[in-house]
Amino acid sequence: MTRASLLGGSLLALLFASHALGETPADPDFAANLAYRLQPGDVIDVSVWKEEDLNRQVLIRSDGGMSFPLAGDLLAAGLTPAELQLELQRRLVVFIADVTVSVAVQQINGNQIFVLGRVNRPGAYKFDRPIDVLQVLSLAGGASEFAKVDDIRILRRTNDGTQRTFEFDYSEVAGGERLEQNIVLESGDTVVVP
Repeated sequence: MTRASLLGGSLLALLFASHALGETPADPDFAANLAYRLQPGDVIDVSVWKEEDLNRQVLIRSDGGMSFPLAGDLLAAGLTPAELQLELQRRLVVFIADVTVSVAVQQINGNQIFVLGRVNRPGAYKFDRPIDVLQVLSLAGGASEFAKVDDIRILRRTNDGTQRTFEFDYSEVAGGERLEQNIVLESGDTVVVP
């Protein structure tokens, strides 16, 4: 059995490794990490109770901002829908007493991870919850037959424009060693399988 077929076959068993490490849905930190954070390109539905003229779909711009009547321009990227809801309420209460705002995500277009190289389905993958390296490799159909699965790299561009590289050795992670390599990916990350 090749390492590549091992990668495709045993991924399902490893997808739940976070549970083995003590992260469970009952954990407050685990639940907080599952909250979706808005990204540029996402479309949200904003409703203001009893104010039909203020109910609309809003696109989060490429700079992460959005505009909303009476609330003005504000940064939405990086906030959860609940955090954005509170910020809109805070801004609108000046104009509308006892304002109630709801925010719902209509289209998730901003959170993407790219998988390149020797995988069965390279491409861009959208996600709406935290996803780690093993999970995105599974989405990409696993490594192809001649992939060097012990030399996988994750490329991440930071806010200051520099690029970081993370190493991922599948054999170690599959063997239960150095599980810290199975990092949670961020929007814009590129996984390269040589």
